[in-house]
Amino acid sequence: MTSVTIRRARCLLLVLVVLLLTLAPNAPSVAADARGAEVVGVTRVADRQVDLSVRSPALGGRTVNVRLLTPDGWNPDDHRRHWPTLWLLHGCCGDFTSWTSRTDVARIDSLRDVLVVMPEAGWNGWYSDWWNDGNGGDPAWETFHTKELRRLLERDWGAGPRRVVAGLSMGGQGALMYAARHPGMFKAAAAYSGSVHPLLNDESVNRIMGFFAGQGDDPRRVWGDPVAQLDVWAAHDPYYLAKRLKAIPVYLSCGDGTAGPLDPPGATNALEADFNRQNHALAGALEKAGARHVTTNFYGPGTHSWPYWQRELHASLPMLLGALRVAN
Repeated sequence: MTSVTIRRARCLLLVLVVLLLTLAPNAPSVAADARGAEVVGVTRVADRQVDLSVRSPALGGRTVNVRLLTPDGWNPDDHRRHWPTLWLLHGCCGDFTSWTSRTDVARIDSLRDVLVVMPEAGWNGWYSDWWNDGNGGDPAWETFHTKELRRLLERDWGAGPRRVVAGLSMGGQGALMYAARHPGMFKAAAAYSGSVHPLLNDESVNRIMGFFAGQGDDPRRVWGDPVAQLDVWAAHDPYYLAKRLKAIPVYLSCGDGTAGPLDPPGATNALEADFNRQNHALAGALEKAGARHVTTNFYGPGTHSWPYWQRELHASLPMLLGALRVAN
């Protein structure tokens, strides 16, 4: 079969997938066992920073960490008070400590009335319940975050029903996927240098497959083969979920991969250049879907690096806090 024939077949299949994603309910997630997730350890690591060790059935019974940046007056024993919640998702190769170790998030005054949740998502977990040859099972990061952790936080740790979500790179994709695949869970979503259209072209597919193969993994474990399991891929691609995002405020930002004001001279980054093209495509899809609350900051020169993500967190906070009804 020629490459042209393959591309045509892929396009036809994508049309069918988009129709199914529009009409069908969300794909079922892996169910937790009867015990549910449980907190097995609590560590205060700094002022207003608490780490929870959570044993998760969705992760095969493993224990993973979640960092909380707590609001002033937070008392988990007071079950009468529930706080607006910002979920901050880390990128590939990072972990639950990334946001507090690499940015000034713990010193932002406007977050002193918000519970900030920074969960572990695996070195390259991709905020997904892995396909695993069609068998599902461990790891099921989406189920852990959107079902197990959400319930724990709202039952025992002061989290309220008003939530927004933001993330960088892999976490930017996760933020948009979670908002789209779980309607009503998040009031707004922000993605900084996000992998927001991994099916854009062969370069984008090959790049994310390279991440999937990190640490010696079979890259097909995550979403399967990009041709044979195209429906699974599309179900995790924010571009094909644009209609499900049109009702909420969305913030997209990205550089173009060339040296910007926060980079050393001569820096270039092919990953950011790829994600820049993906973000432009998603912005177009959101406009076509009728989204009226989209903010874009495609700031031109800039690489895939933390100084830009800290800046973009600050830039997007008015939108995020507005959705939470918290003064900025």
